[in-house]
Amino acid sequence: MTGPTGAPRSLLLGRYDAAGQLGYVGRTTTLAQTAARTVAGHLAPARTVATHPWNGWTFTAGWGAVRPWT
Repeated sequence: MTGPTGAPRSLLLGRYDAAGQLGYVGRTTTLAQTAARTVAGHLAPARTVATHPWNGWTFTAGWGAVRPWT
């Protein structure tokens, strides 16, 4: 998610593969205020996880942007 937990601006989406690795699959467009309020009720602050699979990634808002998979 981007933005504060109480008023998210967009959601970063992931999916676990067969090996249990979390992979980035996409993101939403900017959320409307009503959608942001609805989603906010289901969010909790992130836990500190040193080995999060997306640690160090940079996400872009541009359409068609490609992040090479390593």
